[in-house]
Amino acid sequence: MLSDRPYMRDEYQREKTSVVVWLICAIIAAFILEIVFFSPRFAWGSDVFQQLAVTIPGLRAARLWVLLTHSFLHDPRNLLHVIGTVIGLFFFGRAVLPVLGPKRFLGFYAAALCVSSLTWALVNWRHGGTLYGAMAAVNALFVFFACLHPNEEINLLLFFLLPVRLKPKTLVFVWAGLELLGFFFYEILGAVSPFDFAPSAHLGGMAFGWFYFRFLYNAKWRQYLPRRRTEFEPPDWVKKLPASAPPPTYHVNLTHRDTLRAEVDRILDKINSRGFGALTPEEKRTLDEARDLLSRH
Repeated sequence: MLSDRPYMRDEYQREKTSVVVWLICAIIAAFILEIVFFSPRFAWGSDVFQQLAVTIPGLRAARLWVLLTHSFLHDPRNLLHVIGTVIGLFFFGRAVLPVLGPKRFLGFYAAALCVSSLTWALVNWRHGGTLYGAMAAVNALFVFFACLHPNEEINLLLFFLLPVRLKPKTLVFVWAGLELLGFFFYEILGAVSPFDFAPSAHLGGMAFGWFYFRFLYNAKWRQYLPRRRTEFEPPDWVKKLPASAPPPTYHVNLTHRDTLRAEVDRILDKINSRGFGALTPEEKRTLDEARDLLSRH
């Protein structure tokens, strides 16, 4: 019957909403609130924006929460920015989430935001400015995905018309090259980029994604750490136990064919379960003698 199927029962555990979907919903909800309340009609909207975005005065005032809250802010006049962020978070986040798990994924996402924000602040400490958006964390996910699947081809539509097939590692190098051009020719000079993005924050996120994969995800460096030897002193009652008696020795009547066959079967079963090294010298001798007897017949 239909009620006998597990997904029709009340106690059936349905799949939970992933953290990627929750992050996307939070970004979209915050973008809608920005459109409604951060407009010129609300004078306090810009003040709230400055309290949540990363600014040099805010960091000097120890407003450290902005390292995370700025990721939910996007320019209401730049719809492509938030669309690109959501699409990248959906595709790369969905691919990375099963690898890291929900908790490690959130830790990775938060750490990428903090590292990218501090990188931007270090570069723009004199010039000032405002940092907002989650694209740096998406770049970290993108690099981590490229490290996991460097040669897996990705099909893209260039300008939504021309189909392009690229490998993730190639796409990472191209994207990093564009970010470096924006960094050297605009941001480091204190000029405003025509694309209204922060290359230093994006490069910081990409560097964190590579660092996490290279040194934290694989964790190969742990094998070089010195291991402590645990010293264990057995209690006195263990020391006083009598030594275990040696295994009893027995001899098989090799002249009786049925007895010999049964003993050989037992020894072969022991080899199959425990290996040849577990045989006693007597059992090895029995196998050799049985082989010689069988070869004569």
